Amino acid sequence: MRLKIVKLAGFFVFIFLSSVLFSFQFVRAKKYREQSDKNCLRLVPQEGCRGRILDSEGSVIADSKLSYDVMFFPQGESNFNKVLANVSGILELKLKASKSADKFVRVASSMPVTIAKNIGIKKAIALEEMKLENPGLIVLPVPVRRYPNERLACHIIGYLGEIDHWRLTKLEDYGYKTKDIVGFGGIEEKYDYYLRQEEGGLLSEVDHRGRFTRVLGFRQPVNGKDIQLTINLKLQKIAEDALSCKKGSVVVMEPYTGEILAMASYPNFSPGAFADKNASSIPVFLNDLDSPLLNRVISGAYPAGSLFKLIVATAGLETRKINPSTISICQGSMLIGKKEFNCWGTHNQQNLHLAIAHSCNVFFYRAGLILGPQIIYDYAVKFGLSKSVSFDLCYETSGFVPSPLRRKINQFSRFRRENWYDGDTANLSIGQGDVLVTPLQMACMMAVFANKGYLVRPYITKAIDGSETGVFQKKAVCLSLRESTIDEIRRGLREVVSDPDGTANVLSTLAVSVGGKTGTAQAPPGTSHAWFAGFFPFENPKYVICVFLERGGHGYYSALVAKQIIEKMLEEGLV
Repeated sequence: MRLKIVKLAGFFVFIFLSSVLFSFQFVRAKKYREQSDKNCLRLVPQEGCRGRILDSEGSVIADSKLSYDVMFFPQGESNFNKVLANVSGILELKLKASKSADKFVRVASSMPVTIAKNIGIKKAIALEEMKLENPGLIVLPVPVRRYPNERLACHIIGYLGEIDHWRLTKLEDYGYKTKDIVGFGGIEEKYDYYLRQEEGGLLSEVDHRGRFTRVLGFRQPVNGKDIQLTINLKLQKIAEDALSCKKGSVVVMEPYTGEILAMASYPNFSPGAFADKNASSIPVFLNDLDSPLLNRVISGAYPAGSLFKLIVATAGLETRKINPSTISICQGSMLIGKKEFNCWGTHNQQNLHLAIAHSCNVFFYRAGLILGPQIIYDYAVKFGLSKSVSFDLCYETSGFVPSPLRRKINQFSRFRRENWYDGDTANLSIGQGDVLVTPLQMACMMAVFANKGYLVRPYITKAIDGSETGVFQKKAVCLSLRESTIDEIRRGLREVVSDPDGTANVLSTLAVSVGGKTGTAQAPPGTSHAWFAGFFPFENPKYVICVFLERGGHGYYSALVAKQIIEKMLEEGLV
C-alpha cells in the first residue's frame, strides 16, 4: 500500500515538473528570452546636442558646448580599484567620493558608474590615452547648454531644468521621461519638443555575472532642431543697456508685420546658472521679490494711464461724438458728481490735438462721459485689450478692461449687478481704475496708428530647422477705421513730440521724426508707473517702441529711455 502511495506521489510530482518545464520551454519561452536578452545587454547612453537658438541674422543666442564625463564599465571584481588608482591623479579624486563609487560598483556590478563629471578637454585627452591600460574606462562627451551672451535676451530664451511632475504627466505620451532636462519659460519651453535631442548610445554585451564581453553597436544621437527668432541681437543689447538698473520693459516691433525686433525686461537672470545645477545663484533668482524670472513685456499687467486716451479719442472720432475742433476748458480739475477729478496741470483751452499733446485729463474726462463706458469698452476690445494677443511665448497675460455690464460674485455666491458711476467712466477714460494692460498690447495699439488701421498679431519665431514657411506670421486685422480718424490721431501723436509743451518734447532733438504718447499711471500706494509708446520715422514708420518703467514716475522718464535707444540705433545705422 505504501509503495502504491509513493508511486502515485512520484507520478504527480513528475506531471507537475513536466508541466512547469513545458510552461518555461514553450508557453513563456518568448518572455524569458526577452528578459535574458535584456540582462545580457547594456546601453551606455550618449546625448545629442539641444537645438540652437539664433537671432534674425543667424547669430547664436543659445547653443551647446561639449563637456566630458568619466565613467567606468565593470570588468571584474578587482579591476575598479586599479583603474581608480591610475586616474585619480589626473582627476584629483577625493577619497570619500572614490569609496562611494567603489561601493556602488560592488552593489550594481553590471552598471556603468560615473567617476567624474564635467572635466576639461585636456584631462579628457589624457584619459583617452590611458584607456588601453585601463579596461572599462570610458570618457563620454556630454553636451551642456551654453549662453554666449550671458543674460542678454534671457526672458526670450528661458532656461533649462529637470522635468517636474506636472509636465511629466502631460508630456510622457510624447516620449518624455523622469530626469529629462526640459525648457522652462521662453523659447526653451515653447519649442522644447523641437529643440530636444534624441538619445543614442553604446550597446554592449555582458556575461551572466555582468562582466563586459563585447561591443555590439553604436547608435548615433540626433541633435535637436535650430530655432531662428525675429529679434536682432544688436537692437536687443541696445534696449537692455538702456533699461539697465530700471525695473520695467522695452519692446521694439515692426509695425506692419508684428515682428518682435527686441524684447527686454529687467530685473533679469542668468540662464546659464540653471544649466549648472550647482550654481549658488539659482535660489537668489527664485526667491527675489522683484521677480527677475518674470517677462514684464507679456506677463506683467499694469494700469494703462494716458496711453488709453488714444482709444477714447478714436472712439469719439469714429462715433462722431467729438471732432478735432471740440473744445474743453481745463482749469486743473473737474467736478464729477460730488468728487473732484484732477488733471496733472492747468491747460486752459484744449482741442483734441492739444489734449493728446499735453495729455489733458479734463478733456478726456468730458469725452468719456459723452461717449459712455460701453462704447469705450467696445473700442478697447477692438484694439486687442482685455484678451491675449496669441503671442508665441508662454505665460502671456490678457490684462483687463472693466465693462459696465460686468457681474461679480458676492459673499453669498450669488450674481449681482455692480453699480457703475460717472466716476468710473472718468477713471476709465484716462486708463485708470481697473484697467490693466501689458507693454506688448500697448505696442500693438500704437502700431495701429503707425500702419494706419491694422491691428498686428506679434510673433518672435522666424524659422524652425532653417525652414521659413511664414506660418509664424499672422494676418493683421483691419479695424475699419476712417482715414480721417487715423490722420487726426497721428497729428496729435506728432504734436506730443513737436509741441514745445508736449509731454515727449525731449524727443524733438533726434535726427529722426517720432510720434508717440507718454503715460503716467497711478498705482497707489507707491510711485506712478511711467509709459511711452511711439513709432519712427513718423512719415514712413519702420519701428514701434514701447517703454515701461515700473514705479518710474512721470512718463517723461520713459521718453528719455526711448530717446537713448533711438539715438543708439541711429549710431548703429539701424534707422
